[in-house]
Formats: sequence, C-alpha cells, structure tokens
Amino acid sequence: MFHTQKLARYGLTAILLSTTPIAAWAQSDPLALLVKDLVKRGELSPADAQEIIAVSKSEHGAQPAQPAAAAPPPAPAAPQSAGTMVSTATTPDGTMHLTYVPKYVRDQIADQVQQQVVAQEHAQGNAAPFEVPDWVNRLHFYGDVRARYQMDNFPHGNADNGIFDNYNAINTGSPLDVSQAGLATTKPPSLNVNEDRAVFELRARLGVDADLGDGFSTGFRIATGSNDSPVSENQVLGAAPSGTQGGDFSKYAIWLDRAYIAYQPDIDGDTKVKLEVGRFENPFFATNLIWADDLNFDGVAAQGSYDFENGVVPFLTLGAFPVYNTDFNFGSTNSVKFPSHDKWLYAVQAGTDYKIDDNFALKFGAAYYYFTNMEGQLSSPCTVLSASTSCDTDDDRPQFAQNGNTYMLLRNIVPTAANTEGTTTQYQYFGLASPFQELALTGRFDVTGLPPTDSWIIAEYVRNLAFNKNSVASRAFNNFGGVAANAPSGTVARYEGGNQGFFITASVGHKDLKKRWDWNAFLGYKYLESDAVVDGLTDSDFGLGGTNLKGYIAGGNVALSPKVWVRLRYLSADEIVGPPYKSDVFQFDLNAKF
Repeated sequence: MFHTQKLARYGLTAILLSTTPIAAWAQSDPLALLVKDLVKRGELSPADAQEIIAVSKSEHGAQPAQPAAAAPPPAPAAPQSAGTMVSTATTPDGTMHLTYVPKYVRDQIADQVQQQVVAQEHAQGNAAPFEVPDWVNRLHFYGDVRARYQMDNFPHGNADNGIFDNYNAINTGSPLDVSQAGLATTKPPSLNVNEDRAVFELRARLGVDADLGDGFSTGFRIATGSNDSPVSENQVLGAAPSGTQGGDFSKYAIWLDRAYIAYQPDIDGDTKVKLEVGRFENPFFATNLIWADDLNFDGVAAQGSYDFENGVVPFLTLGAFPVYNTDFNFGSTNSVKFPSHDKWLYAVQAGTDYKIDDNFALKFGAAYYYFTNMEGQLSSPCTVLSASTSCDTDDDRPQFAQNGNTYMLLRNIVPTAANTEGTTTQYQYFGLASPFQELALTGRFDVTGLPPTDSWIIAEYVRNLAFNKNSVASRAFNNFGGVAANAPSGTVARYEGGNQGFFITASVGHKDLKKRWDWNAFLGYKYLESDAVVDGLTDSDFGLGGTNLKGYIAGGNVALSPKVWVRLRYLSADEIVGPPYKSDVFQFDLNAKF
C-alpha cells in the first residue's frame, strides 16, 4: 500500500494548487519551490520550466513581484479550472515565481509523483493500491461437495446363515477362534446380505495447489470420510458404519486426503515430465476395476510424454508406493521382536494417445502392478494361549479389506495340552492366499463433434499373473463352490476362485457438462473374479465393495448449471462363486464443484 506520509512529501504542493486561495500561499511561493525541486531531480527539464513560464505569460501576463512588506493585501480569487495565478519574479538564488500553472502540468506532476512512490513501494516488496500480491496469484483453490441418497437392496435368495465372514472386522480386531468349540460358542462377525437400508451420505473436499516457481509446485487436500478407508470419502449422515462418529447431529471428522510436492521442468515444448512425491491422485490411466475412484497413492511417481506432430502422444508412468510398513515395535508383548514384512507396490504403465482427426481419438495403456509381500505367510510354530498372543506373521494380514479375496490362516499353532492338542483355542488372523502381480490393459475410444451427440467407450482387462490356483486352493479358507444336492455323501466343496476381470462401459451425450441441461448416459458390465485384484483397493459401490462380483451399471448425469449437476446410478451385482449373494444399489447424487 502507499504510505500517506510519502504522498504528502511529494504531492502536497500540487494539491494546494487546486484547493488553496491565492492569498494563502502566494507570498511563500510553494509552487516555485516545487518546480525548482523537480528541475534539480531531473524530473522536469529547464526547458519545460521555461515553457510553463511562457504559457503563464501568454495567458495571463507577467506581473512584477513586489516586496512582501510593500504589497497590499491580496484580494481573494475564485479557483480556476484551467490554472492558478501567482506573482512572478526571479531572485538571485534562482527561485522562479510563476503567475500560472496549467492543469495539464499539474496532472503531469501528480502522475510523476505517483510513479515515483509506486516504484519505491515495489522496491521494498510492497503492493500498489488495488494490486493483488504475487503470492496470491500462485495459489489455486478448488473443491467439491456431493450429497447422496443411497438405497442398498438385497433380493430374496441370498444365503441367510451368516456364512459371509467379515474378514476385515476380524483382522482389525481380536483374532477368531476357528476351532469347532470356538465357533460353536462365538459366531464370527459377518456381512449383512439380507436387511435393506437407505442412507444419506456427504462427501466434501477442499484443496489448494501452489506454484513455487522454477517448475516446483505443492498442494494438499482435505476430505470427509466415515473412517480412514482408502476407497471412500463418503460420510454417512447420522451414523458412521464403524460407529465411531456421527449421530445426534454431532460433528464429523476431516482427513488429510492429499499432500505432495511436484516438479515439472521447463523443457522442449513437445516433451512433458512430472515428478511427484507424497500423497497424490492416481497417476495411472485406469478404471475403477482395479483402483477405486477416490483412491490416492502414497509414494513417488514419474510421468513423461512426447507430442509427435501426427497426433501421437506416447506416455510412460513409473511409481513406487509403500502399502504397509511394519510397526517398529511389532511383537510388543514378546521379548524378541519379529522381522518386518513391509509391503510395496511397484508399477509401470506405457501407452499412447492418438488423435486420429477432429472427430476420433484413441487412448491405450498397458500396465504392470507388482505387489511385494501382499500375500500372507504362515508363521513360525507359535504357542497360542489366548486372544492376546502374537505370532511373527500377524502383520501380514491386510490392514483394510472389503470382500472377495481368498484368505488363508496365518498362524502355525502348536498343539499342546493347553489347547487340547489343537482342537481348542485356535485363535487366528487371516492373510491373502494369493500374491498379486497384475497385468492391466486399458483403452478408450472417443467420437466427438458428430451429431446428434458425443459418444465414448472405455474398456479394461486385468489378470493376476502371480495367481496359482492349485497353490491357493491348498491353503484357501473361503471361495469354495457349493456341493450339488445329488452329490455323493462326503463330497468336499471345490475351490473356485479366479484371477481375471474385465469392465466395459459405453456412454452417449455431452462429455463435458458445460451448461444447463447438458446430459450424458452410460451402460456398463463388470466381471471381477476373486483374486484378480486386491479387494481392498477396488470400487466400493459395485456389490457394496470388493471382488468375486459380476453385473451391470447404468445411469446418467444432467447439468443444472456449469458447476452443479445431478447423477443417477443403478448397480446390480451377483457373486461369481460361493453362496448365493446379490445386491442392487441405487444412488442419487447432487454434485457441486468450484
């Protein structure tokens, strides 16, 4: 901001010229002093000063200056819009006494004073009046809010004997006694597959990105969430699923959703490179067949692309992401600490964008997602005396899961007299029975600019290359097929898990909802076998989350304004193998963004 005292220093005399009667200032010649000062500073040339005198004489004539003592009292004069009258003379010290200063000269003097003050303020790092500071222009705020009404319906025919064990509840709580005696007295937590419900949900996100200069940027985002689930930012209004928050209009938690530092060097215009470190959005070209839409990645990722003149833009993405790091004090109740089995995801994707012409575009990518230590490992022989006992592979269990993956028992429990030679007190945690090394092929084909509407198709195929059915079957605890009613007595159910999945969806309408009543509609089909992907990282809406599901997705969007739109979706899913399970999910969303 300008400092008032600096304006007073340079501009007071100019202000007086237009506001003060002649008699109040003529004897002290403030204007002459100002003109002399401006000549000394080099801001007004002697020739300009003489021109002022000449204009004054030509318009009003020069009046010889009289000594102050002999001068009669001056009569008040009305202010003039074109200039101001004063007495004129030249003294031996060089002071010039002028009779008149035109308005345009006074305006020029005021402009010069203002420019000088502005320059001084900028030199001191201050902003000029009405000017936004530079650091503000480097910030970009964004966010969105979604209000959702959701109905979860379970058609008749679902298994109703509590057979759908909730492995996430077991692994995040106390271990389960899987002995016959234990299961007879304590039922394991199970998923609800029979009781319909309707809920209101809210998702709110607020983020800021900051340009740090020299190619560096940073940012963070906060978001709602009923819990710290990696695949959903929905807050159930009234009560959270975990029961830890909500109800009676209580406040809800806010989570750190993203926080990153990025670097994009300024290189050849056809080449783009980006490096990100921290927690950031999914850097891969993919659908929610593998990664949930709300999922963010922890770690480091590098992206690069090159724009050829013929519309071909190949791209490459690399990344390393810590999935889970073992607690430094793992085995806290044991005098000897257990070894670490840290879990990592290493990923690479290569592909290309191809703009065929103004109406057709194609994008394709091939990715390889390599997980280390995701599968469970049978522990060393472990004597389990109670639910509080720890074994050395307990931390191999997933820290978050949905439903569908094949599970194995993690503890190698030593038979002793205390557990009736292995028939009681068999407290177990569960780990993933299969390792995961996923090959994914993703494609998109767009048709734009052709009447009556735009259209596009997205498809993805995934296969878990590390899946070995015989190996998984030898330690599987779930995902067995049913036994036919006419099967011979003693027939054992066969393991029927799988390692493949695909998703295809077709859409028509407006790709970008730019104005009111813009719309689009979509129809898709999803098929995802039990161990094709990690169930804790895939979509949380289809089948109410997880794998071992197949079915249809249909819906559409309608814009109410460029920043507000509604969406209706219907998701119908059936279980692929195992006991009968079907779910129908209806969602009505009101979305707003800024």
